[in-house]
Amino acid sequence: MPCRRASAQSQFASGAGNVRSFGVQYALLAKLNRLSMTESLRALSPLDGRYAEKTAALRPFLSEWALMKYRLTVELRWLIALSEEEGVAHVRQFTAAENSWLSSLCTDFDDCAARRVKAIEARTKHDVKAIEYYIRERLRDGSLRDVEASAHFACTSDDINNLAYAMMIRDAIRRIWQPAAHAVLARIAVLARETAGTPMLARTHGQAATPTTLGKELAVFWHRLNRQLKQIEAQAYLGKFNGATGAYNAHRVAYPDVDWRDLSRRFVGGLGLTFNPLTTQIEPHDYLAELAHALMRFNTILLDFCRDVWTYISLGLFRQGAAANDIGSSTMPHKVNPIDFENAEANLGISRSGLAHLADKLPVSRMQRDLSDSSAMRNYGVAIAHSYLALLSVERGLEKLSVDHAALAAELDDAWEVLAEAIQTVLRKQGYADAYERLKTLTRGRQVTPEGLREFIAGLDLPSADKARLMELTPATYLGYAEELALDALESE
Repeated sequence: MPCRRASAQSQFASGAGNVRSFGVQYALLAKLNRLSMTESLRALSPLDGRYAEKTAALRPFLSEWALMKYRLTVELRWLIALSEEEGVAHVRQFTAAENSWLSSLCTDFDDCAARRVKAIEARTKHDVKAIEYYIRERLRDGSLRDVEASAHFACTSDDINNLAYAMMIRDAIRRIWQPAAHAVLARIAVLARETAGTPMLARTHGQAATPTTLGKELAVFWHRLNRQLKQIEAQAYLGKFNGATGAYNAHRVAYPDVDWRDLSRRFVGGLGLTFNPLTTQIEPHDYLAELAHALMRFNTILLDFCRDVWTYISLGLFRQGAAANDIGSSTMPHKVNPIDFENAEANLGISRSGLAHLADKLPVSRMQRDLSDSSAMRNYGVAIAHSYLALLSVERGLEKLSVDHAALAAELDDAWEVLAEAIQTVLRKQGYADAYERLKTLTRGRQVTPEGLREFIAGLDLPSADKARLMELTPATYLGYAEELALDALESE
């Protein structure tokens, strides 16, 4: 028998009236979804093992339990749509109470209901058919027993699956992944603003180069990530509902006077999806490839960010705070390792590789369909989860960072050779044909001191204004528009 009371998890997943903050949502879901230690240790994937609590927020959207719930939602919404369509004579119009009861089958979907679906699937060996049979079982219990045969009417499995997956992935991205991404970008933005004018030695090819500011370099990453995030937020989630080979064949035979194309368009749009009017048996998954590519680009940029921050930590430009009980090394007590950025790098790599395969595989199907997309689709959530784990790690790592201003200043004070670019550019302005060569001889492979550089400048035949400007220049003031560029970018949003 189905359970009477909805679990807290299923009530949360329904999303009705939920106004909790992202942080509170995460804490609640982590508590609701916590696995026992034994289950965690026996899990094949670290997503449901070591990282079970961290990935808990995604389970109401990307688990097999969630897939059942979303499939059930599509099936029941379709049954209600049929009852409201005047031309579909064999499905009577439902009462308000009956519509409410059908909706409750979705909102009250719980572990007991999921176990019943799995028991039916064990007999049918078909997961979508198991949902249909589960619905028919429930319809027999009450006033809707007369429409039992109309469950899954004129549907093929992918009519249900493509809409369920589209809503699952949409909700996981919008409700869980995007807030986590915004949290990371917000931390980067705060740090970039605070350090917009903080001079820093740049390194091109790993060598001392024209100075920048720490905030400007952080703002570059913020700007890149924000651009990709906007594309992810604008992603359309497509859906189709057109039968076994995409032409409404059975629909038109059963009810030739019903405008099935219009009904399908309204039904898909009513689920908050973009209608795809022309498909084979399956929705071709092109939008899922687009989303995968956008997530891959975001992951790639974030991985680049993690490696740069890791390098700045290794150079001593960033310091990391650590809780009293944290251990960095099992043998070297002094160490505070940048593990958050290292963990993020690993998970971003796994996510990227999974998304790359899905982007290549999902849009390809033999003839009107083959089943290989079905197994592949079950791993889309895995790729999202690894990216989400990385976001949590990066946010945690950023919380620990503090800027070592003395180390930044010391690096600049030891790199007076970077002013060679400025000097030779002024010499070129004044017509020195050998400007580059003269500065190359002065600075390459030699220790450059402020005294030596100023002595060189003093001996140049330059207008007094140019000479004075060069004499006052230091590595810490040779910053161009770095601060303004950082602040302008951050304030543009």
